[in-house]
Amino acid sequence: MSDRGLTHIDPLGRARMVDVTPKDPTHRRAMARGKVFMEPATTSLVARGAVTKGDVLAVARVAGIQAAKRTPDLIPLCHPLLVGSVFVNFRIEDDYIEVEAQVETIDRTGVEMEALTACSVACLTIYDMCKSADRSMVISDLALWEKTGGRSGTYRRDPTNGLDLGLASPVPGSSAPADGGALRGRSGDEFGD
Repeated sequence: MSDRGLTHIDPLGRARMVDVTPKDPTHRRAMARGKVFMEPATTSLVARGAVTKGDVLAVARVAGIQAAKRTPDLIPLCHPLLVGSVFVNFRIEDDYIEVEAQVETIDRTGVEMEALTACSVACLTIYDMCKSADRSMVISDLALWEKTGGRSGTYRRDPTNGLDLGLASPVPGSSAPADGGALRGRSGDEFGD
């Protein structure tokens, strides 16, 4: 836990929105990932564009972008921010689809919740689009992978284990893949690790 304790609780233990008005706007970025586990036949349907409801990844991408912009409507103490950009990308493997959401802003507080919300809703949309073919799907591994900017600086999840060690490390400049599309069967490097 940070040395600031629970910032959304006032001295009397009541919930509060943190006052960010004294802070200067700075460039902030966050990236979250999650997975939708499914039968291999289902990932094949998605990859071939053969799901009866339509283009699963196109709909999930738009849902994730929309969700990032609506985060303060869903998370009670989350600040409304001017979201500057949202990228939602996918990697299709044999038995899961990995979703990555990247959000950027120039504002007084970070966009971790926007990235996590975008990723969550994109995963839920994949589930919704595919549920007629596979009701056994599981949404899992939702996590913040990276954040930059702000007083706390850079955070990057350690990819070598499942535990978050809270280690800060330098993060090279990163941008969304130029194709903006689904990436099939490649290593984690396509997401900018």
